[in-house]
Amino acid sequence: MPLRRAPTGKEPPQAAVRGRGAAGYILMDTFGPSLAWNLFRFYNCGREVNLPKIHNSRLKVAQHKAKPFLLHRVLRLLRNMGVLSEAQQSKAFSLLKKQMLKPRKTPLKPKVEQSGSDYGLVQRVMRGEVAAGGARAARVGSSREATCKVCGSSLPGLVKGKKKNKTTKTRQKQNVPLRRLRANPRGRSRRRTRVAGGGGPAAPRVRAAGTDGDRGEPRAAAAPPALRAGPGPGPGPGAAAGRVGEQRAVAAHQVGTAPLRALPRPSAPRCCCRHPSLAGPCPEAAPYLAPWRPGSDTRRAAVVGRGVALRLESSAAFHSLVIRDGGRLVFADRPHGPPITLRARYILIHDGGELHIGSERCPYGSRATISLYGRAAEGAAVEGFGQKFVGVGGGGVLELHGRRPRSWTLLDKTLHPGGLRHGPYSSEKRWGSRGLNLRILDAGTGRVVAAGRFDTHLQPGECRRLLAFLALQPAGRLVAAAVGDSAARSLTLETRLLLRDRLGSRFIARLGYRQPWALVGILGGDQGSTAEEKRDYHGNGTTGLAVARRDFLTYDGTRFTVTAFSGWIKGVPHNGFKVEVSKGIILHLVDEVTSWLPGDRIVVASTDYSMHQAEEFNLLPCPECKSNQVKIDGSPLYLHIGEVIDGVDMRAEVGLLTRNILIQGEMEDSCYGQNQCQFFSFDTFGGHIKILRNFRSVHMSGVELKNMGQQILGSYPVHFHLAEDVDERGGYERPTYLDNLAIHHCFSRCVAIHGTHGLLVKDTIGYDTLGHCFFLEDGTEQRNTFYHNLGLLTRSGTILPSDRNEAMCLAIRSHVYGNYVPVPSTDCMAVSTFWIANPNNNLIENAAAGAQDVGIWYIFHRVPTGQSEGQYPEGQAEHTPLGVFYNNRVHSNFKAGLFIGKGVKTTRASAEDPREYLTVDNARFRPHQDADPEKPRVPAVIDGLIAFKNNDHGAWARGGDIIFRNSGFSDNGIGLTLASDGTFPTDEGSSLEVTRSVFVGESSNFGSQGGQNSYWGKGANGEYRTLPRNKTFPIRGFQIYDGPVRMAKCTFKKFTPTVDRYSSAIGFFMKNSWQISPQNNVSQILMEKSVGLKVFFGRSGEWFGNNDNDGDKMSVFHDLDGSVTGYPDTFIGRADNYLLRHPGCLTVPRWNGVMCTGKFAQLYIQARRPENLTLSIARAAYHSHPLRLQGVNRGAPYQQYQPVVMLEQAYIIRWDGRAPEDVILYPINFNRGDWLRVALCYPREAVFQVVADIYQRRTGTVHSVKHYFAASSRASALNGTGQRLFFFDRASGYLFVHLQAREARKGHSYCSQQGCERIKITAHMYPGDSWSCDPNPFPQRPVSAQRPVSQHLAGGCQVCGAPQLAITSTPSVKYVRIQIQSLSRADVQNRSTSAFIKVNDTVFLFDSRGIFFLVLDACSGAVMSRWHFDTVTGENATSAVADYVLTVIKERSLVLVCSRDIAEVLGSSEMSVFTRLGSAKPIVFHKEGSFAMLGYKGQAKPSWIKVLNHAGYQKAASLQHYVPLRLKEYQCPADADESLKFAFSQNRWEHISAEPAAPRD
Repeated sequence: MPLRRAPTGKEPPQAAVRGRGAAGYILMDTFGPSLAWNLFRFYNCGREVNLPKIHNSRLKVAQHKAKPFLLHRVLRLLRNMGVLSEAQQSKAFSLLKKQMLKPRKTPLKPKVEQSGSDYGLVQRVMRGEVAAGGARAARVGSSREATCKVCGSSLPGLVKGKKKNKTTKTRQKQNVPLRRLRANPRGRSRRRTRVAGGGGPAAPRVRAAGTDGDRGEPRAAAAPPALRAGPGPGPGPGAAAGRVGEQRAVAAHQVGTAPLRALPRPSAPRCCCRHPSLAGPCPEAAPYLAPWRPGSDTRRAAVVGRGVALRLESSAAFHSLVIRDGGRLVFADRPHGPPITLRARYILIHDGGELHIGSERCPYGSRATISLYGRAAEGAAVEGFGQKFVGVGGGGVLELHGRRPRSWTLLDKTLHPGGLRHGPYSSEKRWGSRGLNLRILDAGTGRVVAAGRFDTHLQPGECRRLLAFLALQPAGRLVAAAVGDSAARSLTLETRLLLRDRLGSRFIARLGYRQPWALVGILGGDQGSTAEEKRDYHGNGTTGLAVARRDFLTYDGTRFTVTAFSGWIKGVPHNGFKVEVSKGIILHLVDEVTSWLPGDRIVVASTDYSMHQAEEFNLLPCPECKSNQVKIDGSPLYLHIGEVIDGVDMRAEVGLLTRNILIQGEMEDSCYGQNQCQFFSFDTFGGHIKILRNFRSVHMSGVELKNMGQQILGSYPVHFHLAEDVDERGGYERPTYLDNLAIHHCFSRCVAIHGTHGLLVKDTIGYDTLGHCFFLEDGTEQRNTFYHNLGLLTRSGTILPSDRNEAMCLAIRSHVYGNYVPVPSTDCMAVSTFWIANPNNNLIENAAAGAQDVGIWYIFHRVPTGQSEGQYPEGQAEHTPLGVFYNNRVHSNFKAGLFIGKGVKTTRASAEDPREYLTVDNARFRPHQDADPEKPRVPAVIDGLIAFKNNDHGAWARGGDIIFRNSGFSDNGIGLTLASDGTFPTDEGSSLEVTRSVFVGESSNFGSQGGQNSYWGKGANGEYRTLPRNKTFPIRGFQIYDGPVRMAKCTFKKFTPTVDRYSSAIGFFMKNSWQISPQNNVSQILMEKSVGLKVFFGRSGEWFGNNDNDGDKMSVFHDLDGSVTGYPDTFIGRADNYLLRHPGCLTVPRWNGVMCTGKFAQLYIQARRPENLTLSIARAAYHSHPLRLQGVNRGAPYQQYQPVVMLEQAYIIRWDGRAPEDVILYPINFNRGDWLRVALCYPREAVFQVVADIYQRRTGTVHSVKHYFAASSRASALNGTGQRLFFFDRASGYLFVHLQAREARKGHSYCSQQGCERIKITAHMYPGDSWSCDPNPFPQRPVSAQRPVSQHLAGGCQVCGAPQLAITSTPSVKYVRIQIQSLSRADVQNRSTSAFIKVNDTVFLFDSRGIFFLVLDACSGAVMSRWHFDTVTGENATSAVADYVLTVIKERSLVLVCSRDIAEVLGSSEMSVFTRLGSAKPIVFHKEGSFAMLGYKGQAKPSWIKVLNHAGYQKAASLQHYVPLRLKEYQCPADADESLKFAFSQNRWEHISAEPAAPRD
């Protein structure tokens, strides 16, 4: 089909509409020229406009009543215009006829645009004939801004006025048919470039890029402006030569010999009518598009150039594809046609070129693939882009919009290995299994509960053992049996008959020698419930397999298959059993996922320590699934949690990897060439997408990227390269975004944002990638928003030091200086799912579900790096306030879930610092207003972090001020460590805080072995589980490093030490040589009963070393309200720290700690000349118990020591050598008037100069200098009168000074507002002077008794702990905490504690035997009913229970069921009434067993329903669950919110310690 020419301003409406093809003729015939033209001109406008009313007095529709095809075409066209939806066509047609029959009041006749009209000019601008302000601008005169008459938008650069220059012809032949161009000799080109349209037999051949539009002269086929000298030759002597040069350059470029440089922003104006392809809802339906079927020619360099608008309707392959100069390529959307695949080495879009697949308003419905092929170093690279890419340069448009299915959600029901609660079962034997092999299974769970082999072939006594084994099994259990070798010779007739009756077997009575036999049935069932097969043995050694197979149903509705088989194969006996889920496993998800289709591929994230437990599955058809369910093929190997456990949301993320638009790299089978094959066995040279600055429009949604990225700097799956502002600030009316992308199995990052600001990355998955996944590069990137993205299985890469693992770090040394060998743990090993190089970015509702090192890392560039050098002053990033951090999840990361701190090395390797550029380095985050350290601090708020199953840290944050709140930490090696901004005196004193948060040590998420989980051992409850770091690693919830830190309103659970390890709720940084602040404090802390060790100060041994570093000895915190210790206003320190002790202290041996009252602060001591001494400090009252401090700056110009001291006491300081010549004493955290008396040991001949001053940390200046004078006696020097005196006692060798703070201190600052007060002591000593001093120069006095520790707090703290019951990713959902503990007959006989049901903090105890029901309202959580059924004395208990469930319990009820010593009366009854509460099948109680159920009565069947039905010999049934209230599926009334608030306020602190006397309504 030839291309039709576009309408111009000279044409009448008839010509304009007919020029749009058959659709135009239809509208002309139907509506007349005026109305048809109005529809078309509004259709071609990109803005939202009100379409004209249809009034037509001519009854054109009546003429086409017998032409349904034509009517269908009309309505379809109107639908594509956005006038009608498909569902409205029939109705719209009848309305349309009525509308058209109305008399026309005023003829709707558009202005006929003349050649000089504004609209005509717009059309010329659209075709590229006129550039705003260019050499051929057609309009001059008036300074008024031109506007588009169609939609009224302004046209910058164009002005209204009379046309004064008519020397340049208006080009109208850009889209004329090729045959007309051939008939016109001026339309020919001697040297045509074969462009888009050539190749296929049906492809149109157009002159879009080979000839000049005005004169048919050869022109540069949209040569990049960078190839031209300056703005390009205009009219004049050099113009022709310029065009020839451009043409040669482009010709060279098309065969891959000329480089392409960066492209500047285009000068063409932006108009709403500029791109008719974007105006309608579906770009492929635009009437001016010419169909294109170019075929396959991988030698051809295709160009879609000026005036060409093509619809790609079939698969194609090129060497390269360049779209430029206003050329447009749109993928045809044919949902019922074959998929379209476009193959090329690269695709380049620039200078007004456009590539469209779908649109935002009309997502692509078919399947489209862009496949990038080529090997590394094969062919020339395109400058600025490289190889194997989709590139968007200046002026380029890339609009890719596929279907937008739900990107990812959370599991709503735990997925067990094999899909069964107790996992699958498989057993196969050959020799050594002679006789009858039996497996007994629990019918409600599919669990194998008993197994036995009975050699009834050779051992006559085995029949008695077999009968005894079966007698122990209750009726209703499942049985699987299979013969191994032979089982017939000694199998007695009595046994055969019993097996026939008990197993329901038809063949066992006649079982012969070596006959294969298999059976699956129900104990006590009839032959109709049994699957059975027998084969004959012929003596040739091969019988085939006798296979018995039958499906069953668990209580929770999972259908499973039990298989038994037996037979001979080549003389070898085979028998075995298998238990597995039948016909696919159904996943229950939090959100509706009807957009996920059979054949799609999903990934389920790990919920354990190893990220390698993430698993992929294909989706199967599932007509029985609800809207939030899907069915998967295959069998999961690992446990994937789908619930809130112990108050922390551990639900696994489930991501969809399939999209209907796919961009992929074509890969080799294995690694080759110079592609880092020493580290990777697979090909890593994938495709990549690169977007440069000044692009016109880039939006991607519903796109899958696979095999993308290269282990080369700058070649990433999606890379915004120095694009600057890409939102409104950059002039983009539609801010740039990436939405609903699935980036998986890629080789270098996921999304790289480099020198780009204001980008939105939303609903994007990054899975199984190398190097940092969501990556900010130079440290300048700001205002980008990451919203609801999922990253998982982030592996190490080679590009940056921070990407590398240990092996890569040691091997890649090409950029270090000299022979430097990197230290992997500090220089490298930092690969992260979110690498945030500037804090001014937003992270909202993201999940980092498994990285080799860190989930989310805030890293700080002291100065911008790479190509952004010099864009901000030194230190700005470290002082920049944090953007929004809200409701993010981090788990299954090896090093840390969240890490705030450190930076990168910003200098090149040199002899002074031989480390590689961008090696991980030190930095501290200290946010201030406007990033100005002279302005107030701005707290960085981490709101709603969920961190679980991270091997080392849930979160680590260094800096200040930083506040964590509403966060949950569970099953981490260390939950949270807060480290201060810096060290005194370079830091004025920042603070860190955690509040309203939950800490869990060892949760009920036991994990799974495998998937690189290294440690499997016993937990505190005696059950085996995965463990962090090591079996002996001391797990801590909150770790104190230095401080000051504050913790308030936090809850701790399940921190209990074992024989292998110390686990404590509060612990300290191990082997700590740093200072610790006595300002560390806690308040309103709730330690649940499951906490076995609240605080631990460490002991010498594994992990703690000698526990003898300065920080180890000085560990301390302040319990403000006694919520941890039981004693308010108490300091807790290490037991052997006599600087804190006094007679009123209490020692706590289990903590290795001591609790003391008093006032405490720090003494900061600097020492010079020498700097390597060990300091000994003792309180005079305990002079025989000094503390020896090593200092923290070994090898530095000065040494520093920071002991914690009790105020208003005397202290003795000595050294392990001659005293330093210079000593400076700083009182830290002293309030005005606080004082110490200090005695320092010196040689007896020393001469002193003592000066007091105030040091200003910011400016480094000193003021208020005061000299101390020598006093005549010690008493006068220490009397505290305010005089500045010192006294040196030559007899004892001690210098005495009185150290007192004279200025006021504010908040948590170390020093006063005036600066840091200090005393500088300079000692002049002579060689050989003796420096030995007496142990105690102060008079011996009884130890002064400080205020003793007060009496233990009475009662509980009603405001302690986190206010939330659960920390979840859906904070708006309220939960009720349910715990059910049943008791079996054996438990009662062993005097176990009472059975109970616990709802939040309300406990219902049950001391009588029977079944107990507790009913809650599912909308409010309020208790609605409770009832007890005595199963011993009660008559007809079964019918009573049924009547209660059916008539008393109301709809929308949570039903909690508990049992105590179930009697035989219920043990013989099948109770189908429990199916009304969510059980998938009737319940048969076990005699003397136990039963617990969490059910729901209502129309819905929530995923949280649980049923436990245990036999008497099993552990008593017990379950815990956090049940969501007021879910949509409950259909709660509108007033349920107020009821919910009331229920929570009433129930939280109501404790019931005894059974209600008469449970009733």
